[in-house]
Amino acid sequence: MKVVVYSHDADTRAEIMLAIGRRPAPDVPEAEIVEVATEPALFRLLDAGGVDVMVLDGEAQPAGGMGVSRQAKDEIYNCPPVLLVIARADDRWLATWSRAEAVVSHPIDPVALARELAALMRSRAAAITAG
Repeated sequence: MKVVVYSHDADTRAEIMLAIGRRPAPDVPEAEIVEVATEPALFRLLDAGGVDVMVLDGEAQPAGGMGVSRQAKDEIYNCPPVLLVIARADDRWLATWSRAEAVVSHPIDPVALARELAALMRSRAAAITAG
């Protein structure tokens, strides 16, 4: 299952990928992780299709993950589910505005991130099967 990790910060991408591992849960497929550092690169991937889940850094620069999530939900047909990594738990209301399906906050808890990502992977697989 293709998982896109978006952040301008290579360290943040590495931290997210470490939390995901090869498979975030035993009952989901292996994660084929694609790193993306810019908004245009992310939208090229989305336009090409085949992305199953996105993990977006809410603090990415210059385009933050919250705005990118909302734009993707508005513009991409059958947009993949979004796991948003936010700076503060108090920003959850912004994550709701962005239409992200799941949220974790910094500092990244690898167990929580893997749990939320696995849930999105399960729902995406079910949607594809039903589709």
